[in-house]
Amino acid sequence: MNDPLQHHLDAALASMPPAPLAVAFSGGPDSTALLHALAQLPEARARGLRALHVDHGLHADSAAWAEHCRHFCDALDVACTLLRVQVAQGGGKGLEAAARDARHAALVEQLHAGEYLLFAHHRDDQVETVLLKLLRGAGPDGLGGMRALRPFGRGQLWRPVLDLARQHLRDYVDRHRLDAIDDPSNADTRLARNHLRHEILPRLHSHWPQATDSILHSATLSRAAADALCKQWLLAFDALHDAASSSLDARGWLALMPALREPLLDHWLHARGLPAPTTAQRRQIERQCDARAGQLPCIRWAGVELHIWKQRLWALPARPPLPNDWQHAWHGEPLPLPDGGELTLDNPGTRLAAPLQVRLRRGGECIKPAGDAHTRELRDLFQQAQLPPWQRHACPLLYLDHELVAVADRWASARGAAMFELAGARARWRPGR
Repeated sequence: MNDPLQHHLDAALASMPPAPLAVAFSGGPDSTALLHALAQLPEARARGLRALHVDHGLHADSAAWAEHCRHFCDALDVACTLLRVQVAQGGGKGLEAAARDARHAALVEQLHAGEYLLFAHHRDDQVETVLLKLLRGAGPDGLGGMRALRPFGRGQLWRPVLDLARQHLRDYVDRHRLDAIDDPSNADTRLARNHLRHEILPRLHSHWPQATDSILHSATLSRAAADALCKQWLLAFDALHDAASSSLDARGWLALMPALREPLLDHWLHARGLPAPTTAQRRQIERQCDARAGQLPCIRWAGVELHIWKQRLWALPARPPLPNDWQHAWHGEPLPLPDGGELTLDNPGTRLAAPLQVRLRRGGECIKPAGDAHTRELRDLFQQAQLPPWQRHACPLLYLDHELVAVADRWASARGAAMFELAGARARWRPGR
């Protein structure tokens, strides 16, 4: 075997368990070289080599690119699955990040149990990644760059050419006269990675020819530091995390040194499928951990709202504000609520003698619970009952003739209690989150 890339991949396969292989195939020069070189190796074919192509639909030629990938794989006698995704835009993420998230979600769904998903990321990609992480204020884990192997869905994500330069892959494409897609977005320097690749790195190398080696050496040291710290913050996580509520001890977390505090928070959020905060948002969380009793801090960023309540951190997916003017007539049937929850009766099929109007909080509501000598403000009742703050505005309020007669399944006035007793059923509230 004389081809350097094929030789490298053959040795890499020999060092890995005999798992099935799938290549994330964009059709660009790098993934084209990787897939073609693997297709020449009997060991790769014996592992059921296949390709997965994601069509983001962001370019007018994306459908033609998908067809190109299918024909390329047909010529190699390699199965190719085409995946069409919708890239969510305008959610606070950049286009690059949104496209990556959509791509990874599609690939996770398609990956078989125990399968290795191969990416064609190389040394030059690693340098760009480390510099982008540095510019975003990352710690040791981010500055360690991309891992060659990590868990991914039901399998593993593997970057077998991470220690090869981009030129090795481009030389392979040239030697074998392979037809690869030239995505014009790769030249768009308005995108952060492209600006770094085309504008910044050439200038760095003109002054520091050894820049690539130096950056990658620092990345190796950062990765080693991150791995050593990981053992410590995982122990702290076990002590601070309550599995039943998925919350964290706020003061215990704040007492950790920053090198443990930041990766622990990211780990907790990522395990819940939520993105990490920015540096400024981290500082805000830290400041709010010392909020006075009675305050209910909430820190928000794209896709997340983090509450500090009962001296613990609670992270939830962000949702649009609830409509204050929402209301609905209710006879006892299952009623969907604006937060995704539901109001029902515990005796299916039961109907109330008179319809109730269901509303959300607008502020200042009071109720005199049955058997209580005093009228109570909902604010005080919620606090005494320790109802989570994020559920209070979503709590359904039940009115009869403009009188508040019940608060979900928590409190009912004498009139409300009599109505439910007559129906032979009680209200049941399932919060949306």
